[in-house]
Amino acid sequence: MAMWLNQSSTDDFILLGIFSYSPRDLLLFSVVMLVFTAALFGNALLILLICTDPRLHTPMYFFLSQLSLMDIMLVCTNVPKMAVNFLSGKKSISFIGCGIQIGLFVCLVGSEGLLLGLMAYDRYVAISYPLRYPVLMNQKVCLQIIGSSWAFGIADGLVQMVVVMTFPYCSLREVDHFFCEMLSLLKLACVDTSLFEKVVFVCCIFMLLFPFSIIVASYTRILGTVLHMHSAKSQKKALATCSSHMIAVSFFYGAAMFIYLRPRGYRTPSQDKMVSIFYTVLTPMLNPLIYSLRNRDVIGALQKGLDRCRVGSQP
Repeated sequence: MAMWLNQSSTDDFILLGIFSYSPRDLLLFSVVMLVFTAALFGNALLILLICTDPRLHTPMYFFLSQLSLMDIMLVCTNVPKMAVNFLSGKKSISFIGCGIQIGLFVCLVGSEGLLLGLMAYDRYVAISYPLRYPVLMNQKVCLQIIGSSWAFGIADGLVQMVVVMTFPYCSLREVDHFFCEMLSLLKLACVDTSLFEKVVFVCCIFMLLFPFSIIVASYTRILGTVLHMHSAKSQKKALATCSSHMIAVSFFYGAAMFIYLRPRGYRTPSQDKMVSIFYTVLTPMLNPLIYSLRNRDVIGALQKGLDRCRVGSQP
């Protein structure tokens, strides 16, 4: 840390960004900012509804509130700095600021990925063991799931942040991205980082495939349970409770695997930046929509809250 604090202003990095000042890019920038605002508002609203409505005080919604918190932190890690740089014309980010961005980004992506995997296990228990669900998913188990998700991400984020920021970087410090993305930053190192990049690739495989294996195993068991149900109505209800989670998983893991599991030779900065926009801005905006529009409990809580506002505003 002392080495970081000794860095001077000349050690700042330059974020080349994703937008130019053409009319088309100005429009795209405006769209991204609207999506960012919607992501903040939608996730904050979902957290508020879950906290205030007793009907949503269940393990599934507790996990969902944590997912929304992670999404809020994720969009706030990168988008505000991108917007400030674009609007001011100053594309620099400090050495310490770059390290903090890397640490937060890796932490939040890792935590969210594991939480999505463990939420699939929650759905498996709810569908396969409905009578024992309150016992199997008690408060202690829920706190352990949340705690392990955060601990997993924080540990990975701290390790990668410290290692990446200890490398010496050459005088040309132009990062071809809109935030301090680790693999883009490593291209600027003055030393051979191939061994570390291989380790990171293996870590990415583990961070993505370990939670994904939980998801596959959980939904395989869920499918087996659904097929043994005698009522078509019960089958439809069981699948409906999983559909929102499956959509969220598809968006998150599809984009993350596209970026981090491709061989280096197939990676291009333009593709990485566009896909990064998708799962760091668009996916956090879609998550509250996915979980609310298809969920009667959330819609009911929202209607109840609006009714309270109407009653409170009447003279």
